[in-house]
Amino acid sequence: MNPTVVFWLLLGLVVLIGGAELLVRGASRIALATGMSSLVVGLTVVALGTSSPELAISVGAALKGSPDIALGNVVGSNIVNVLLVLGLSALIVPLVVARQLIWLDVPVLVAASAVTWFMATDGGISRGNGIALLAAGVAYTLMLVLMSRREAKNAPEPETDAASAPAQPLWKNLLMLVAGLALLVLGARWLVASAVEIAASLGVSELVIGLTVIAIGTSLPEIATSILATLRGERDIAAGNVIGSGIYNLLVVLGATALVAPDGIAVSRSALHFDIPVMIATAVACLPIFFSGHLIARWEGALFLGYYAAYTAYLLMDNTGHAALEEFNDVMLWFVIPLTVITLAVVVSRAWRNPHNARVLDES
Repeated sequence: MNPTVVFWLLLGLVVLIGGAELLVRGASRIALATGMSSLVVGLTVVALGTSSPELAISVGAALKGSPDIALGNVVGSNIVNVLLVLGLSALIVPLVVARQLIWLDVPVLVAASAVTWFMATDGGISRGNGIALLAAGVAYTLMLVLMSRREAKNAPEPETDAASAPAQPLWKNLLMLVAGLALLVLGARWLVASAVEIAASLGVSELVIGLTVIAIGTSLPEIATSILATLRGERDIAAGNVIGSGIYNLLVVLGATALVAPDGIAVSRSALHFDIPVMIATAVACLPIFFSGHLIARWEGALFLGYYAAYTAYLLMDNTGHAALEEFNDVMLWFVIPLTVITLAVVVSRAWRNPHNARVLDES
């Protein structure tokens, strides 16, 4: 492998993350100055900002004729967001989730994931599909902003670090937005070109590269934002960022990518029959966990991390034709998954029978 290619890959990743940081910081200050709640800021501004690397990568890959990277980046990032980012955040500090996430935002994520699979069943996501996804993203954002404005009149939000920071002129925040966007575009260009070359040299498919290396790389802003928000006690932003980013990845990132791509986004059979269903399953998995006491406990975070490790192992074994792949599938299908379903069913059943019992926050 050419060391120069690895250098440009790492440099592109650093520039991408730096651009996302500037974009999120400027956007958050502008949004909080308008009186939006911390949950809605996490679901919209921060989620859009941390999804901007995915947007830059997917659009760039589609324009360069690499649809597998464009799609794999979105699908892989959503899997990373729930299993890795949410799992890590909950493992550090159990996350108490807002009712809005349970009754509105997670169902929207599940619906968007299912609609994406339905659109892809004919072998691709067309420009018409892209317009529909973008329209749904705009409608979802407007609904959240209107809901936040209505709630802000009745319940003032506690101050956050962004809100309590010294006020800065609007032009400075706008400058951060523009600079962040420019760095995102530059970093995405280097990252995509390097990843495609590395995939070719290693014999790894572009879809697997998009689902793993690029998905984790572009999810680093979500990882950093959610963990930092968790440590600072801003759990609404931590959970809202993950769910909101997943929604915008599908509605805005995938929608915009399908719209600008010359022939839409081609969807491979492996993505249609395995990776997108896994993405749907991770979104659905949030429902019983979020319902069971409005809390993501440490053991649930560890469960998510374990499933992400298993998913990544499957991708690598399948791509290399590893001899243990069949045994691995049998263990997951007949032991791990049923055991998880039974455990979650028991937790949800207890939560419904004892709705007033608070769950213990520290389950280490």
